[in-house]
Formats: sequence, C-alpha cells, structure tokens
Amino acid sequence: MSEIKIRPAIISELPTLQEFEQGIIATERPFNECLKPEGIHYYDIGALIESDNSIVMVAEDEAKIVGSGYARIRDSKPHLIHEQHVYFGFMYVIESHRGQGVNQRIMQALIQWGKNLGFEDFYLEAYAKNTPALTAYEKMGFKPSLIEMKLS
Repeated sequence: MSEIKIRPAIISELPTLQEFEQGIIATERPFNECLKPEGIHYYDIGALIESDNSIVMVAEDEAKIVGSGYARIRDSKPHLIHEQHVYFGFMYVIESHRGQGVNQRIMQALIQWGKNLGFEDFYLEAYAKNTPALTAYEKMGFKPSLIEMKLS
C-alpha cells in the first residue's frame, strides 16, 4: 500500500461511492431485519458532495478510492445546549484496506472540517451489534450516548 491521500470527493466519483453505499447496506443488513430486500439507498451522495453544509471525504490509494465518509451540519434537538452539530455517516473502507487506519484518517479529516467551522459537538450512529464499527468509533473517542431500542 502506498501513501493514502484523504481528500474531498468529486461528483464524477459518484458511481464508486454508490457501490460503497451498497457495501454499507450489505454489511448492516444482518443487524436490521426491517431493511427492504433490494433497491434501497441511505444517502443522496451527490447532494452531500454539492452541499455547502456537508462534505464527503474519500481515501485514495494509487488513484483508487478505498474509503469514504461524510460530515454534515445538522440542527440539534431543542433541549440541547448546542443549536447545531456535525453528524458523520457513510463510513466505508474496502476490504483490502481495512484494519490499516483508513477509517481513522477519514474521520480525523471530517472532524477537522467541523472544527474549522467552529463546531465542538460530533455525532454518529451505529448498530449496537456492529462490533467492528463500534470499536473503530471508540478508538476515535466516541462514546455511546443514546441507545434506540426496537421491540422484536
């Protein structure tokens, strides 16, 4: 593996990023029996790339995109002390590059983007049984805050 470059995504990379989205859905499908069997999307990736309130970052290795993530400014719930926060999603690394710190580097870039805009509050969501994701996020300093529960 050569030097990984972290940079903002561009709209022409949308086909690759949509493949990543389907990889995320496939990974998360065992954690949620309510997902439709096919034809679903979590994100409007093109809108996230083009918005002034979000950024999509990619990890690039030898001109190949190997990972992704986004940060988006969201309004906070009225009962919180901060009016807005940065929300992370679309975290994905291709199998050949997992366990090499790619996700961490993408997240660091996304956190820096938010800090550059003056934000101090950062949130993300993960399935409670998705241990690899939870471990990666905990390494970055994230801690569980609120657990959503579903009656099965």
